[in-house]
Formats: sequence, structure tokens, C-alpha cells
Amino acid sequence: MDGTRRVLVAADKFKGSLTAVEVAERVTAGLRRVVPDVLVEALPVADGGDGTVAAAVAAGFERREVRVAGPLGDEVTAAYALREDTAVVEMAEASGLQRLPEGVLAPLTASTYGSGELLRAALDAGARTIVFGVGGSATTDGGAGMLAALGARFLDGDGEPVAPGGGGLAGLASADLSGLDPRLSDVELVLASDVDNPLTGPKGAPAVYGPQKGASPDDVTALDAALAHFAKVLEQTEGVGARAAEYAASPGAGGAAGGIGFGAMLLGARFRPGIEVMLDVLGFAPALDRADLVITGEGSLDEQTLHGKAPAGVAAAARAAGKEVVAVCGRLALPAETLGRAGIRRAYPLTDVEPDVAKCIAEAGPILERVAQNIARDFVA
Repeated sequence: MDGTRRVLVAADKFKGSLTAVEVAERVTAGLRRVVPDVLVEALPVADGGDGTVAAAVAAGFERREVRVAGPLGDEVTAAYALREDTAVVEMAEASGLQRLPEGVLAPLTASTYGSGELLRAALDAGARTIVFGVGGSATTDGGAGMLAALGARFLDGDGEPVAPGGGGLAGLASADLSGLDPRLSDVELVLASDVDNPLTGPKGAPAVYGPQKGASPDDVTALDAALAHFAKVLEQTEGVGARAAEYAASPGAGGAAGGIGFGAMLLGARFRPGIEVMLDVLGFAPALDRADLVITGEGSLDEQTLHGKAPAGVAAAARAAGKEVVAVCGRLALPAETLGRAGIRRAYPLTDVEPDVAKCIAEAGPILERVAQNIARDFVA
């Protein structure tokens, strides 16, 4: 091997420590300490959850900011990404857990209204294709808030709008989708998610992801019943009918986004694994063609990684192209043979360099540079 070996750094964020862009910067710096003339191409990736807009901007999309409703109704500044007529919208920008005041969780009342406003802003900007990344939400409202922001009406028995959030859907008497923004019918809406849960039931949004949003066991039961009721009312709604039951049972309807996938499907969205969509949008294939070695990774390489997370998607695409892949991570919880089956030759956790986990989190950047120096010695120099 010589110094002209080309390395592609296509890693996700280390949640709570480093953004995907910072991971790429630190890995690049570490590689160049050992092999100064190594050719490195950085392509930060995301799987549809938080960090998706940042990955698009790093790949050349324009960052656009708008004022929208946060999960509790307070105005927040949220961003989406635009390149020509393609927009990347990340629901967590408007309705994510990070948008809640510190120490406050609102599993029954948090709304996706701001996510609908973000979609509307993308339509206003002329987007004809919208990649809608979902995950990391504070909400479990089945996308009702998002639909309301786009013109749908959800009324109680007195003809008044139901209260925001999943809890309010228990009082839903009728739905009217006839006022939805007509531009939606001319747009390709792609639902990008890293999980494929249905809307309700033991694997549904409230049961699996409700607790991490602060839902007690009683809240989970109430939210599951409210979302099931929401789907049932939509079954009896003109223009929807039986499709509501089909969508509620579909992969991607539920998940960490609190059922917003169900609402997106009512808008005509097509579900695709988030990392597949993002690799297409970010221009991964031509970057992969140029690379000899691919470095991927995320904060924790574990069982979840294998189920649609960014490193698994990167490794699968790289293996199909015959490229060698190694991974960086904060914590490694997969044996070497499992990594090998996923297409990852070797993983380099920060804990190999610094056994103190608290230090790894607090000083992730400098430690990752040291890890990258080891990769350079093993695979580049």
C-alpha cells in the first residue's frame, strides 16, 4: 500500500459526544498524523433520525431555518436541507426530545404540529421530492399534529379540535382530511426510518418507545388505545377508509417517531430504510467507487446496529462493492464474527484506548483521533 490509498469516512454521530461531521474530522486528523498524504473523503451519514439534516448539509445541501411549533407549542427555530428540488426534513428538528425544556417529558401532550410546518416550508421552497427522516421524537401522536398543520381537522364530539398529543386522540369523534395541502399530491414523499414497528400493539410505538419519552405503564396503555382509536376513526373517514388499517399495521408506521410514519403514509409517503435513502441522497455510491477503505461507525456498535442503523447500511453497500470496511465506536458490544457477517473487518472502540467510559464520553474527540492513528497503522500505512 502507498500514501495514495483513498479512505472514505462515512460514520454516524456518537450520540451525546460528537456529531457525524466531528467524527469525520477527528478520524481524518488521526489518519493524517500517521500518513500525512492519505486521501480522505468525508461523507457524514445518518439513518433518518437526529443528525439527518446536518449530514445533508455536509454533503452540499443548503441549510434553511424556519420558526415552527416545538412539541409543547412554543416556537423553536428548526432547519431543513434543500438542494434543487429535493428537501431533507428531519422531524426531530421540530418535534424531537431535545426540543423539550430540560427535565420535562410530555408523553401524552407532545405534538408533531411543528413537523408538519417544516414539511409545509419545504413545499413553499419548491421541493418536489421530500425525504422525511423520522426518529428521536418527543411525541406519540400518530402524526395527528403534523396532519393538522397541513390542513387536516380532528374534532371531538362537540365539533372542537381535540387536544394536542396522543392523549387527546382518545376524544376524537371525526376526522376530515379534505383540507390537506393540495401540493402534497404532486410530491414524492419518502419516509426514512431505521425501525419498522407497526403503529400499535406489543411492538407498536407506545409500547416500545413510549417509556423513553416518559410514559408510565398506564400512559403506554392509554396511548396505545388512543392511537388504535385514531386509526379506527380514520377507517370511517372519507378518502381514507380501509387504507387506515393497512397503514397502521405496516412496517414504519410506529417506531421511535411516535407513529408519525402512520400519518406520513396517509399523505402518500413510501417507507424505505433510512440509511438506504440517505446513502442515495448523499451521493454515497460515487464516493464508494473512489475509496479503497471505508471507515464507518456510531456511538455504540451493538445488536441495534444490525437492524437498519447507519454502520450496517454502509458496510452492506461497501461489501457489495468489494471494499474493505472498519468501524469506530465509543462502545463495542458485538463479537468479531458478528461484525464480519455484517461486512465489518474490524471495530475500534474508544474503550480500547481509554478504559474509563466517562472519559471516553467527555473526551471523545481526542481519543477518537488516537483510535484513527491505530487504523492508519493497521490499514493505511
